[in-house]
Amino acid sequence: MIFSPLLLALATAGTRLATASIIYDGRAPFNLTKADLDVSAGPYLTVVKGALNASHYSTPLGRSLPPTPLWNKLLRVPAPTEQAISVTIDNSSVFVPGAGPPQFGFRRTELIAQKNGDHTNLVPLMESGVTAFHFSIKLDERKPLNYSHEYQIVFIEPNDGSHVFGIQLGSPFTIPTGILPAANAHSFKVLDHALNVTFQTPFSPCHWHNFAIQVDWDNRSLAVLYSKDDDHLAAVTAVVPNLSAASGSAGQGDFHFGVLKLPLVNPVDSAADQGDVAHHGLQEGTTEGLLYSGVFVESVENGISVGAGASIPKIG
Repeated sequence: MIFSPLLLALATAGTRLATASIIYDGRAPFNLTKADLDVSAGPYLTVVKGALNASHYSTPLGRSLPPTPLWNKLLRVPAPTEQAISVTIDNSSVFVPGAGPPQFGFRRTELIAQKNGDHTNLVPLMESGVTAFHFSIKLDERKPLNYSHEYQIVFIEPNDGSHVFGIQLGSPFTIPTGILPAANAHSFKVLDHALNVTFQTPFSPCHWHNFAIQVDWDNRSLAVLYSKDDDHLAAVTAVVPNLSAASGSAGQGDFHFGVLKLPLVNPVDSAADQGDVAHHGLQEGTTEGLLYSGVFVESVENGISVGAGASIPKIG
């Protein structure tokens, strides 16, 4: 979706300094440990994983890898104020939901936003009025993705299994399987609820890719902001209608980020099984991962944070 330079300039005009109204802070503090992840302590619920401990799949990186510089120059000192998190999958990453069979078609590890050990009551706080979902993503070159597959890496999931918005990498799942990898497999795709691509940009190595997704929960619309490394976020779309998303509590859900890898179609499966991506299909079982930092949610009624203490008026 393309918008005129004038429209985007108006959307990003008026940069000013302001204190963000943080609803959920998922920027991992330095006292967060592997043991905390194993018991879902701290800002993440860690139940969406394989059978091994959560710390097998998700690792706080301490000072071994700097987090996004977008939020870590605020104090004008060299030391960052958060640690990055590695999120990985391997062949053991088969999630067993409480009300269903094992999801053998997927390989998935996801962190779910929670506050004070509670994710349920956090949802209506994050998902009313106009809020922005911030996150930064970096390539883990030691655990490369297989871009012949589709990856769903950030999303809000209501109870119906849809996504209010989603960030996708790789080749979109199709029946029959198309040409692999797809032409835009190495690009981030920001999807609306109806799976339209509202923005895409290459997933270049060696950079932190910073996103903010503004969600207007009453008017059911989205807007996307993006930057690399320590560049301030800037609007890359105008306000985009998201009217296929349900209104009210039916359209609310948990905020997930991590690695959800869809299968490839198994040609020997029945047509019904080929369409059941959660439980059927082909996976390689390799270890793959992404790096995350800068995860938080804010109210943007008084402005949206764009980096280092700066903010701009909400988009639209």
